[in-house]
Amino acid sequence: MNQPLVSLITVNYRQTKVTLELLESIRKNSFTSLEVILIDNDPAELFDFESVLPGLRLIRTSENLGFAGANNLGMRAASGEYFFLVNNDTELNPHLIHQLLGCFTCPDIAAVSPVIRYFDEQEKVQFAGFTPIHPITGRNRLIREQTRNTTPTPYFHGAAVMLPAWIVKECGLMPEDYFLYYEELDWSEQIRKKGYRLLVCQYAFILHKESVSTVKNSPLKLYYQTRNRVHFMRKNSGSYLLFLAFFCLISLPKKAISLKLTGSKPHQQAFKNAINDSLFFPKFGKQDFAA
Repeated sequence: MNQPLVSLITVNYRQTKVTLELLESIRKNSFTSLEVILIDNDPAELFDFESVLPGLRLIRTSENLGFAGANNLGMRAASGEYFFLVNNDTELNPHLIHQLLGCFTCPDIAAVSPVIRYFDEQEKVQFAGFTPIHPITGRNRLIREQTRNTTPTPYFHGAAVMLPAWIVKECGLMPEDYFLYYEELDWSEQIRKKGYRLLVCQYAFILHKESVSTVKNSPLKLYYQTRNRVHFMRKNSGSYLLFLAFFCLISLPKKAISLKLTGSKPHQQAFKNAINDSLFFPKFGKQDFAA
């Protein structure tokens, strides 16, 4: 039986070591009909990645394109019948790609994510699905209880997701206006609005070295998550005014007080900039202060 060609796309940004570890896990994978595309999103740091994984397609950018921009560049260059987007801070198990392909049993299945486990605590589940985003709070949560089969999810996880190439052609590429965080949630919304289903393959898993590419609770992360939460709700919520009231009256002052008590000036400035760039003078894409 002929295997479909799968284009595995990953992005490196100033994380040569973890990217090399991912490439090594790809080399050990049992799936052979594989095109590996690495977007090197860091023009300041050059490394000969092709010497580690023969046949690798390396595409270097002239600037940091962000998560969506870099992955979209990879998908435009890809030749596969399926696209498998994976974070560079992950490692594959040998049968992962076979297992994900086996979930595409109906034409209305648009995307499949594996269960995501923590690399340092491999029995601990980080992601086994998402709950829907609440229409007023603009919040949702990760599902961490793993089951046996495939389960529906309102959003796939950007750290690892497989999609047929024809779905991307029909529904469009990942939105680039976020630069970092929330783009896969928005993309999931656009795909589901066309009547397609998103699944989590509960018997497939990938290992994730969380917060390698962005420091946990960094000002950069705070800025983009705050700004993009408002942007996502503006684009996708049918109750945006109710969300805005909740955000301004409850969420915003609560966070501002919390940051004031911690005394972290960079975090306070990042939060202030995020509010300004989301509510008063909306800005999208990359913002230089947070780079």
